[in-house]
Amino acid sequence: MSSCSVENQNPNKSSPLNFSNLWLKNEKVLDHVVYAALRRFSLSNKHPPSLPPHLDDVTVASSPPQPPTNSNKILAFDFPQIVVSDDFTPLLSDEILLHILSKHPEISQRNSNCLVSKRWLNLQGRLVRSLRVLDWDFLISGRMFFRFPNLTHIDLLHGTVVSNSSTPNLIGHELGSFHISPDDFLCDDHCLLPVDEVDFGLKVLASMYPNLRRLVVVNCSEIGLLSVAEDCPTMQELVLHRCNDHLLCGIAAFTNLQILKLIGVIDGFYKSLVSDRGLTILAQGCKRLVKLELRGCEGGYEGIKAIGECCQMLEELTICDHRMEEGWLSALSYYENLKSLKLVSCKGIDQNPELYEQLGFCQMLERLHLEKCQLRDKQSVRALFLLCQAVVEVVFKNCWGLNNAMFLNANLCRRVKSTSIEGCSRLTTQGLENVILSWKELESLEVISCKNIKDDEVTPKLSALFSDLKDFKWCPGNNTSFLLSTRLSLSDMGKRGGKFFKKFQI
Repeated sequence: MSSCSVENQNPNKSSPLNFSNLWLKNEKVLDHVVYAALRRFSLSNKHPPSLPPHLDDVTVASSPPQPPTNSNKILAFDFPQIVVSDDFTPLLSDEILLHILSKHPEISQRNSNCLVSKRWLNLQGRLVRSLRVLDWDFLISGRMFFRFPNLTHIDLLHGTVVSNSSTPNLIGHELGSFHISPDDFLCDDHCLLPVDEVDFGLKVLASMYPNLRRLVVVNCSEIGLLSVAEDCPTMQELVLHRCNDHLLCGIAAFTNLQILKLIGVIDGFYKSLVSDRGLTILAQGCKRLVKLELRGCEGGYEGIKAIGECCQMLEELTICDHRMEEGWLSALSYYENLKSLKLVSCKGIDQNPELYEQLGFCQMLERLHLEKCQLRDKQSVRALFLLCQAVVEVVFKNCWGLNNAMFLNANLCRRVKSTSIEGCSRLTTQGLENVILSWKELESLEVISCKNIKDDEVTPKLSALFSDLKDFKWCPGNNTSFLLSTRLSLSDMGKRGGKFFKKFQI
């Protein structure tokens, strides 16, 4: 018998060497087994096997095994493909990402978030609650509803103004920028959209934003306001420019309205009539008002009285540049819960107030603010302080005609704790002293830009009063503040804190 190898005689019987060769011949099967084991291990353990340092924070993407590149290796297989990625936001839901974006405090950073992607742009639009519309087509075309679906505060004032194409250089000007808050105005080179277009825009707006709470609009009618009142039951604040009596018929439908601003007349720009009829309609319809501002209104005693009797929750009343009839001031005694009264840019208080005995006073009034008012009629000024004799805070700011005789009427207010006097050039140091010494409960005093109040005229009694104040600011407008500090050094000012400062002496 010829000698031969065992392998040639019995090919079906495998030796250990043949067994290993069999595995090596089936490298693809081995790759599948190893890959499946690694995948099962990664799914069954919370902490996957650690990767090399240069592969930290990566995403593992599955891919089919590839044939070995080197056939000389005993166990050759491909590891899963590694894809490096730093963006994990696609793994977050819209609700979670919205919650994260809403926590960012800086508005400028929120605006830059819109540049990340289209998804972030849409999410950032869902976070916006307040918007000032500059282009009316942005509202009518419907783009505003898709871009900002959750608005609650909308200002349509700038969008309803159509500028003249011949004066484009006025866009950046103070007048051309269309800011029509109570201190800003429309330019003559601009006109307003027709009433029909504004009403149509209000109808579309109300149908898309049922949760609207604040609205600023100009040149609309009662039809447009009624559509807003029907579709927006949560409306709380309303600002109406170019308001008139007919427009106030639509305001009565806002049952939950709390803040209302009516602008009837702005000298040189537009004029609308708001009389006792419109104020009476307002009083009967909006009984939940808390803040009311009337600018350029021509009402009188009956309209102001109706608001005081019907709007019993009213706490703040602001009257700007009024055209009120004579005797309106006495109607303020019907405001039982009024806490703040502010008069701004009034050429006169009341030319013919009622007799002092019949005026009464506002028992709950706490703050009286007079700004840019002409206080030249002594009788009306005295009647005003009689009505406001219960106030604890008085503010005079840039009031014309406030001299010593006019300021002396403030003695009627015995409970004043805080006062601020700014820009009253006719008031002197003696006139200031005669009044504030009578306020036994005074705790805070500010005197700013009053050129006739001088430091060297401060008496020892007045300096002693200054030393007892909790809050004191003295800047009358001259450059002799050193004289005041020298003169006050003779009094006891600053000695109350002596024990405190001794603790820190070295």
